[in-house]
Amino acid sequence: MQTRRETLKHGAIVAGLLASTGLFPQYAMAAYNKAAFEAKTPAEVLKALGAGAPVESKDVTIGGPDIAENGAVVPLTASTSLPGVKQILILVEKNPSALVALFNMTDSVEPNFATRAKMGQSSDVYAVAVMADGKAFFAKKEVKVTLGGCGG
Repeated sequence: MQTRRETLKHGAIVAGLLASTGLFPQYAMAAYNKAAFEAKTPAEVLKALGAGAPVESKDVTIGGPDIAENGAVVPLTASTSLPGVKQILILVEKNPSALVALFNMTDSVEPNFATRAKMGQSSDVYAVAVMADGKAFFAKKEVKVTLGGCGG
């Protein structure tokens, strides 16, 4: 039976070997943008990602409940019918960090995502489609978070 330390050591060796052979998804860490995920406002997020000022678009959709009874797990969806999208973002305006999710796109990926977000209070929620040229298009929805059955 292996000890925990031996198991961790073997796991680190395997990860190192995979990274050295190119089989490990190194691009996943390379795509992480610390400034974007630490940004406090949607505008700061877009600036950190090099995107322009967003324009509202009927080709971008955001889905979620009108009223979330549990702010710890609020289901949200984002999609777009725009061609040539580079990234899809989900932003919660009043969260301590506005960027909830960032999905990198290619033409072979259908731009339709679902996730769950933690929301401490009622807020506008945005789906933003960032194009290859830096243009950004968004859709907005208000999600009310109830605390103990009371409107927040």
